[in-house]
Amino acid sequence: MERFAIPYARPGQVIGLFGGSFDPPHQGHVHVTREAMKAFGLDRVWWLVSPGNPLKTRGPAPLAERVHAAQNVMQHPRVEVTDIEAATGTRATADTLVALQRLYPQVRFVWIMGADNLAQFHLWQDWRTIMDNVPVGVVARPGDRISARMSPAAKVYATYRIDGQARHLLGRAQAPAWCFVNVPMLDVSSTELRNRGITANGVLPE
Repeated sequence: MERFAIPYARPGQVIGLFGGSFDPPHQGHVHVTREAMKAFGLDRVWWLVSPGNPLKTRGPAPLAERVHAAQNVMQHPRVEVTDIEAATGTRATADTLVALQRLYPQVRFVWIMGADNLAQFHLWQDWRTIMDNVPVGVVARPGDRISARMSPAAKVYATYRIDGQARHLLGRAQAPAWCFVNVPMLDVSSTELRNRGITANGVLPE
């Protein structure tokens, strides 16, 4: 399998981590990335294209195919598309974060997610470990605001929520810390694109 280089990071940088299957990647992912970078005071963002999502029953397109597609979609000088989970051999987000913190002990990481993911965050493996170890930035997507704010994870960590007006401080906050921001969103999803027959390589499946 083709592998991509472990990204470089300078000590003291604040790097947002945006993980997912990206099957296929689309402009909604790009929009969340750009908005998170502005909102949370991030120096860079790394896309973590995962080998597979344990919450999904259907397997994704081949990893190298999705990485190349993501690189074509997400073109920004401060955003890097990676397959770092394949390189570290981790699958669960909590394990990936532990591996990254060992590889980059002087870098500050922020986990980025859409509000739809916050709504089901309590189903993730070791989700409390994620919240307790890195700040989490949540970007609202259409139709997900209420369910996300009322989610079990939001209720458990309600006292650690940073007000939206102080969102730029998230990257330097001590975990647990999370912030929810409302931004103009693009209402598009990978599931919708797959249902329309659009795959990571941009063609209809045979």
